[in-house]
Amino acid sequence: MANNVLHRYLFEDLSVRGELVQLDDAYQQIIANKDYPAAIETLLGELLVATTLLTATLKFEGSITLQLQGDGPVSLAVINGDHDQKVRGVARWEGDIADDATLHQMMGKGYLVITIIPKKGERYQGVVGLDGDNLTQVIEGYFANSEQLKTRLWLRVGEHEGVRHAAGMLIQVVPDGTGAPEDFEHLEQLTNTVKNEELFGLPAQELLYRLYNQDQVRVFDPQPVEFHCGCSRERSGAAIITVSRDEIDEILAEEGVVSLHCDYCGTTYSFDKAQVNALYDGETPTQPTVH
Repeated sequence: MANNVLHRYLFEDLSVRGELVQLDDAYQQIIANKDYPAAIETLLGELLVATTLLTATLKFEGSITLQLQGDGPVSLAVINGDHDQKVRGVARWEGDIADDATLHQMMGKGYLVITIIPKKGERYQGVVGLDGDNLTQVIEGYFANSEQLKTRLWLRVGEHEGVRHAAGMLIQVVPDGTGAPEDFEHLEQLTNTVKNEELFGLPAQELLYRLYNQDQVRVFDPQPVEFHCGCSRERSGAAIITVSRDEIDEILAEEGVVSLHCDYCGTTYSFDKAQVNALYDGETPTQPTVH
């Protein structure tokens, strides 16, 4: 089966649209960059699936960021994705976290920030409290209160045949006013029957047929999902020269190099004194150093 793929589909006669995403490599690359506790790996997987599904609802070029912040052991968990389904993510935490820790045990008193940044147009940001037992309920509450579109999500993270997977589904009323509540409830009940092993192990077409074989479903061309950080040596150099030269010189005197570490992909970009001088002189440093 093709993993790291998003499928959009439409129920022809019911004014409901759906999405299915199945991820392994893209998810594994995100959690491989830090030694995350198991509960945080699961939380990042759920955030990744949710971000991918929400990004697929965009009708324009741009990006969506889902960011959890709180005063608990996990201070930050964030996933960013764009219309090309290039994704990245990171979490920050302190102390020990139980494998079965809940959202509220990890985040404490917190909130979810949903940021939408179109390439053309104004940035939008929504902030919602963590009302609900899990991330799924928090996001569904956001849609009910902010978007006023009937939306259900299924976010699943686990292991299948020795491989970590993150997968999920979304169904949403098409905002044309023609859908009937009982149609959505019918599809909701069917989707509730999906099993983890089906989400992780079946090809999309087979899975959708199993769930909706009595409904007329039109499946669109799949879209690949891939991990993409976006950091670079050039961006790191540009960040260095925004800092005062005196401060940079102090770091060079103490460390011998100035290093910037990317939390998203784990790459460290280091600049020695000659390379820093070239940056401040507006030149391209030679002998790039990357770890």
